Formats: sequence, structure tokens, C-alpha cells
Amino acid sequence: MVRVTQVTLLWLGFALLSLAGTGAGIMLYRRMRYYERQQQALVNVLRNEIRSMTSGSIGMGRRLMDAERRLNITVEKQQELENRDPGVLAYNQAARLMEMGGNVDDLVKSCGIGRPEAELMALLHRELQSTESLPQPSR
Repeated sequence: MVRVTQVTLLWLGFALLSLAGTGAGIMLYRRMRYYERQQQALVNVLRNEIRSMTSGSIGMGRRLMDAERRLNITVEKQQELENRDPGVLAYNQAARLMEMGGNVDDLVKSCGIGRPEAELMALLHRELQSTESLPQPSR
């Protein structure tokens, strides 16, 4: 019979250990590749979501800029219309003068409006002042 020596047993143990290590390495490599594919798929999903959100934000920004541009045009046209009507300027000036504490005579002299109109504006101004000084109902 062939006598198994210690060296042969050591070599056999080393070979088995090497095979087990190689098998474990292959199994870990496959698991790593699986997780890597999962992570890459997740990165692709997130990338697509970011693209869609970015394009939506850009579109909304353009719409907002267009709305702002149209609003500015409307404000300019409104100011032009107010500046064309001299009566509006007189009433705007009279309203500012009332806010600064002017009286009916000041309105008639400074703004070129009639006394009845000046008295009506003063009455309206007093009414507005009294409603603003009332306590507001709590909600």
C-alpha cells in the first residue's frame, strides 16, 4: 500500500483550500457584478428623472419669463394711458395730497379740480381713514 505522507496531506489540504478560495472568489465576483448592474440601473433611472425634472423646470422658467414680459408691457401701457388723461393726473395728485394731510382748499388750488370734487375726495379720504382705524375681525 502506498503510504500517505504528511507532505502529501499538506499538499492535498492546500489544494482543497485553494479550490475553496477560488470558488468563494468566483461567487463574490458574481455577486459584485450583480450589485454593480443593479446600481447602474438605479443610476440610469435617477438620470432620467433628473433630465425630466430639468426640462420641466426650463419650460416653466420660459413660461414665467414670458408672463413677466407681458406683465411689464401691460404696466407700461397702463402708465401711458394714465399719463395721457390729464384728469387722472389731477385726481392722482389730489389723492396724494390728501394722504399728506391736505384740505379741500389745497386740492382746489394745487390740482385744478372743482370744489365739489375736492369735497367728495376729502369725504372719501376720511371714510377710508376711519375704516382703516377700526379693529379687524379675527379669522
